[in-house]
Amino acid sequence: MAEDKGTDNWLSLKDAAVRLSVHPTTLRRWADSGSIAYMLTPGGHRRFAETDIDRFLQEQRRAQAMLPVAQAWAERALTRTRQGIAAQRSEPWMEAMDEAHRELHRQLGRRLMGLTLQYISSEEENSNLLQEARTIGYEYGRLNLNLGMALPDALAASMYFRDELIEVALQLPDSAAIRAKDNLRLMRRINQLLNTVHLAIAQIYDTGTPPPLLEQ
Repeated sequence: MAEDKGTDNWLSLKDAAVRLSVHPTTLRRWADSGSIAYMLTPGGHRRFAETDIDRFLQEQRRAQAMLPVAQAWAERALTRTRQGIAAQRSEPWMEAMDEAHRELHRQLGRRLMGLTLQYISSEEENSNLLQEARTIGYEYGRLNLNLGMALPDALAASMYFRDELIEVALQLPDSAAIRAKDNLRLMRRINQLLNTVHLAIAQIYDTGTPPPLLEQ
């Protein structure tokens, strides 16, 4: 819930929902999930600070503006990574895997691609998505460690994936109507998420297990 904001204007649930152009039930759900701060009156009614509602509205508009960028990137990234993996079969990290382990890597790759798309489509520093990225990194780390793969090779695999996604982002302005600042933000988001994966892989190699509180 929100702290006292002094002279800020406070809106009822209905008025705040009208301002956001959503049903009050939707706003109530966002408030319950912590997406929008609120306060309770002595009578138990929700009140929303006008500044919080306006800030949330601006974030939603920015996120909607990024959707075409994220979709354009995702279409090209999927094609590039599928083609690129086939060309990497002579790399040590690929030769270390049999077909069963390659399938496990493909499954993790699909999860990570979907997660990356979620993250770049969001305006927020979503800790849940970053935690999921750590979990994927832990799974990559355990899988590669069990294969006897050296840490440099394990990181080479994940860094290859990251480099391919960044390369697609770098080429977007030449192939789509993407503003430079949106493309820069896209690359920063990709880097932030995948760096989380790299660090999680390294942690598995260092300790053999993720921190207990972070493990699923």
